[in-house]
Amino acid sequence: MGVEGIGARVVRKEDKRFITGKGRYVDDIKLLGMTYAHFIRSPHAHAKVKKIDSSAALKLPGVVAVLTGQELVDDKVGNLICGWAITSKDGSPMKMGAWPAMAPETVRFVGQAVAVVIADSKNLARDAAEAVVVDYEELPVVADVHSAIKAGAPQLHPEAPGNQVYDWVIGDEAATDAAFAKAANVVKMDLTNNRLAPNPMEPRSAVASYDTAEEHYTLYTTSQNPHVARLVLSAFYNIAPEHKLRVIAPDVGGGFGSKIYIYPEEMVALWASKKTGRPVKWTSDRTEAFLTDAHGRDHVTHAEMAFDANNKITGLKVKTYANFGAYMSLFSSAVPTYLYATLLSGQYNIPQIHAEVIGVYTNTTPVDAYRGAGRPEASYLVERMMETAARQLKVDPAQLRRNNFITQFPHQTPVIMAYDTGDFNASLDAAMKAIDYAGFPARKAHAKANGKLRGIGVSCYIEACGIAPSKAVGSLGAGVGLWESAEVRVNPVGTIEVLTGSHSHGQGHETVFAQLISDRLGIPISQVSIVHGDTDKVQFGMGTYGSRSAAVGLTAILKAVEKVETKAKKIAAHALEASEADIVIENGEFKVTGTDKAIALPMVALAAYTAHNLPDGMEPGLKESAFYDPSNFTFPAGTYICELEVDAGTGKTSFVNFVAADDFGRLINPMIVEGQVHGGLVQGIGQALLEHAIYDANGQPVTASFMDYAMPRADDVPSFNLSHTTTLCPGNPLGIKGCGEAGAIGASAAVINAITDAIGKNNLEMPATPDRVWRTIHAA
Repeated sequence: MGVEGIGARVVRKEDKRFITGKGRYVDDIKLLGMTYAHFIRSPHAHAKVKKIDSSAALKLPGVVAVLTGQELVDDKVGNLICGWAITSKDGSPMKMGAWPAMAPETVRFVGQAVAVVIADSKNLARDAAEAVVVDYEELPVVADVHSAIKAGAPQLHPEAPGNQVYDWVIGDEAATDAAFAKAANVVKMDLTNNRLAPNPMEPRSAVASYDTAEEHYTLYTTSQNPHVARLVLSAFYNIAPEHKLRVIAPDVGGGFGSKIYIYPEEMVALWASKKTGRPVKWTSDRTEAFLTDAHGRDHVTHAEMAFDANNKITGLKVKTYANFGAYMSLFSSAVPTYLYATLLSGQYNIPQIHAEVIGVYTNTTPVDAYRGAGRPEASYLVERMMETAARQLKVDPAQLRRNNFITQFPHQTPVIMAYDTGDFNASLDAAMKAIDYAGFPARKAHAKANGKLRGIGVSCYIEACGIAPSKAVGSLGAGVGLWESAEVRVNPVGTIEVLTGSHSHGQGHETVFAQLISDRLGIPISQVSIVHGDTDKVQFGMGTYGSRSAAVGLTAILKAVEKVETKAKKIAAHALEASEADIVIENGEFKVTGTDKAIALPMVALAAYTAHNLPDGMEPGLKESAFYDPSNFTFPAGTYICELEVDAGTGKTSFVNFVAADDFGRLINPMIVEGQVHGGLVQGIGQALLEHAIYDANGQPVTASFMDYAMPRADDVPSFNLSHTTTLCPGNPLGIKGCGEAGAIGASAAVINAITDAIGKNNLEMPATPDRVWRTIHAA
């Protein structure tokens, strides 16, 4: 390990521009003749659009155009798509309702756009929007899963009778029923996984321009995967031919999954730029973000877990209703199926599992992947069940988990996943030691003497990251491959450019990816630049989500740099009149083993480009590309233990300690990993205690601002005690598993398990607000 290589705690090189205000975000883009878009959005959750009168708005100064959903349809712009096909248990395909970028006839959630004003300034566009008159005919509303599935409920889409998207199953139902028939004990729970709004620091934004001379579009957008955006915009939405569309995602201020998708606003901005002949900018405000950014979670589940007389799990039954909102988003179909149900084995050896997932349309904002995407829902369910089982069986929660851990690898679960490696006991041991688990009863008694209710909660999570190989996910319905690409260019003076199909929106790629190059070639990371986010500069890539950037994206870079090393060694051996087999790379030099003969990387690079003295038959230049498709998912895992106190008089929760012991495989930069874990833990705690996107019975969002939607603040969360155990992933040459989502996956269950332990009542849903906790304590 070098000073800046793999394993070094290197400060993020990209932070200089961020903390000095020099970042370049989409809203910073200014183009000649730029106009501004303001969308006219439905105030109703379900209504017919009877008439749109824009005559008064068009007379206002500075107004360029008012465009409607019907014009969009007339121009044959395609509907938004869902990119993962799911088949119901009866063999029928999922029921995908049409989602136009602006509604020409029917709106199905509050905030859905029906028209857009294009004007010379943002304020002029906003003012003109007030002059547009829309005549609506309100329709009956279903705002939650229970209402949507009732017989005779109002229907959102004619394609989906009963508002049902699909009824999907996994596992052996008969074998699971047989396991339950023989069970000595059965634990049953009803669980709700609350709906969340993603709230990245930077709101979504788009700047679109159309070049009439070249018939070429450019889109600046807040995207986690610009190449996929270009693909979908061209192949499915009929916006532009792929070679006539450039998509640029510059600095992006957070995503958490919510910026994976192509939204209506990007489509409309591109279309409007051609219609008006001028560039068009749109930047979301916070209210629009709450109304239109894809929400996360929102599951209603009944689960049952069977145990034998030795407290070994023998079976698990799960039935989940997943709220999709008004439309199917890009990956929404996969989140409650292949990203959720396939992780229901958790860290445990469960012989039989059967899960049924019913997707449901409601008159709410569409739901899709949010940090963890299915894995938090699965982990929360399994870990709440395990804690409840321990209480019902009157055994120690940690010991019950230990008795059921998987200990032999590889391990094939009953729900598709094949875990390649792990050491769950090591993570549990580390967390229990860090929190002094054995000393908790004494601390609990001391707290009780001081009038406080103290509790401890355990959560042993596992997740599946990387989401590959492409052949496997294709067989499960994915519409794209999930490989990654890279190109490594050594310039004539020895500096290096790495072009990656991954995209950074806060993960620290510019540092971590450079650390790999530094480790391999022995050069400072200051000589390495990382290029991403521009479809005209970077080869096709799949972007960043699912904790895939290191395990998949960095491995693609490794494959490319290995090719560079091979060619460079040939050039060095030729120059040094040595055998290629004797060449080693040390501290930026190519050396002949056992001699003092060496040639520096810049001289090798210069030789490659001058081409005066290359080996016979070798092409000039020194750059290589690679595509990497993993052989399996990766499986990060760990144990989180939370200790807290509850004030019985107010219901307020106060943290005492929170420990996290994670196994992420090899760590490239431990400091950046810790930052990722911190962020995930805060989001998981936020879900457990504070966050909830709520709709009333009329489909009106009642948490559409930060005055109503409670985000975690610094004094809401504890200091975290982090540690790492390590089993190297055998599925990629770097041994990496991924770390970006872990905290959000494991934290919520630890917190709720601790609160319910403290108050002595198990029936507590998220978010555990002081009011909800107080009512639970004092309920009869």
